[in-house]
Amino acid sequence: MQQEYQKYYVPAQSPWPIVGAVALFLIAVGAGNFVIEATKGESGYGGYTLLAGFVVLMVMLVGWFKNQIDESMSGLYSDQLGRSYRQGMSWFIFSEVMFFAAFFGALYYARFISVPWLGGASNNAMTNEVLWPTFEAMWPLVSTPGGITTQEMSAVGLPTINTVILLISSVTLHFAHVGLEQNKRKQLTVMLGVTILLGIGFLFLQVEEYVHAYRDLGLTLQSGIYGNTFFMLTGFHGMHVTLGTIILIVMFFRVLKGHFTPHNHFAFQAGSWYWHFVDVVWVMLYIFVYVL
Repeated sequence: MQQEYQKYYVPAQSPWPIVGAVALFLIAVGAGNFVIEATKGESGYGGYTLLAGFVVLMVMLVGWFKNQIDESMSGLYSDQLGRSYRQGMSWFIFSEVMFFAAFFGALYYARFISVPWLGGASNNAMTNEVLWPTFEAMWPLVSTPGGITTQEMSAVGLPTINTVILLISSVTLHFAHVGLEQNKRKQLTVMLGVTILLGIGFLFLQVEEYVHAYRDLGLTLQSGIYGNTFFMLTGFHGMHVTLGTIILIVMFFRVLKGHFTPHNHFAFQAGSWYWHFVDVVWVMLYIFVYVL
């Protein structure tokens, strides 16, 4: 008896991976130069290169999303390919977990290893006197060896509001997913739209927080290890929220066009996984960066 095999769609060669690589290269180079120029108070091409990278990235996302949507709506995908997509998304989220784990590791090293050593802990009794005579072993470090001082960002206010916003957004997205599974299109549309608005609100308040940090607290990229870890963690998380919001917006317009069914909606499910992951990372970030 001849065994039947499911079809497994293999797309033609695509330009979008190399376009995405160019975009990420421009973003990396532009961000690095932008930070250096901002630190030195100079003006250069870092900001323009960073902007160009984001523009190319948006072009790549639009083009690649369009190709994927066209392939899916043409019935080219099978159950086996769906399992491959699920495995791919799972590994992608795992890689993102490791990405943030590295940054949390840097924060842990700075707080619990470097700071005590500089304060003379263990066998480093002379470190404090030789390297930094006025150093106080405390966190956050609100002064640098060069004498630049800052204030810490309090957990009260915008960070707490943003935490509540993201937690609510996970709930609304869950109900949107439930609406899709139960074929309640109105519930799906409304709850997904509310989630998008909450994501945009989060990003707006994070910009407000950065303005407050620079203008009122003197908390900048020049504020030593505390300023660097603060902006590194919150900044990269903000980039992930931005990407997640873009994905949800794409899903929203697909919903309006009648895409997805209760049994065929992995694109929506993958976006939901990603958003919940971003929310969990923020809760950890809120605890370890703002509270502790």
